Amino acid sequence: MLTLWGAAVVLVAAFVKGAIGFGFPTLATPLLALFIDVKTAVVVLIVPNIVMDGIQFARQGARPATMRRLALLLAFGAVGTVVGTRLLVALSARTATLLLGGFILLFVGLNLARVAPRIPPRWEPWLAPPVGLVAGIVGGITNVPGTPLVIYFYALGLAKGEFVSAVAFSFIVYKVVQLAAVAWWGLLTWALVGVSLALTVVGVGAFALGLLVQDRLPPRAFNRVVLGFLAGLGLWLVLGATC
Repeated sequence: MLTLWGAAVVLVAAFVKGAIGFGFPTLATPLLALFIDVKTAVVVLIVPNIVMDGIQFARQGARPATMRRLALLLAFGAVGTVVGTRLLVALSARTATLLLGGFILLFVGLNLARVAPRIPPRWEPWLAPPVGLVAGIVGGITNVPGTPLVIYFYALGLAKGEFVSAVAFSFIVYKVVQLAAVAWWGLLTWALVGVSLALTVVGVGAFALGLLVQDRLPPRAFNRVVLGFLAGLGLWLVLGATC
């Protein structure tokens, strides 16, 4: 049952990521959490996420200057990811579901409000540690570190290519640390490794198809559809966890 639902969810989420360039864990985690335990959903989606972000990073090309610039952010993010994963282990499934639903609604709200902060370059060394730590903790608990990271990178005013490269590289680092953390805390069993690898194969195919149609779809209209879907999904999760 997990493989069947997981394949369907990953197909949809990976296609969306390929078509609009973002949102795999944001979409896949709450969708899969409708059918299985949140902790299991987080675990089986890590490897597909790493592979797709790896493909995206490779398409953009390595940017050594950007990677050096992100060193402090990623170091604190690694610590936050371990802390967040430990909290995921300790939390009840109901609490984890409530946090995930609330964070999805926050993501939707920030997008609809078109939050567009700007960070002066001189602030970056001071803001990178707390932003990295918060993103890591949030990602460890909910599998969705992207919202604080995307807002932060946008606020830095990164050029398009550097922005995409920074997002992809950061996600790879966060997810590799998360994979090690879930294995260390005993959440990743060999059975789930097999499921995760199978979902990765499914996800890469759908992701490639999404990339093919990316230039033929109106991104803004598609983004609205995704946000509307996420809003309903977030409400469902929150109401389900509180009832």
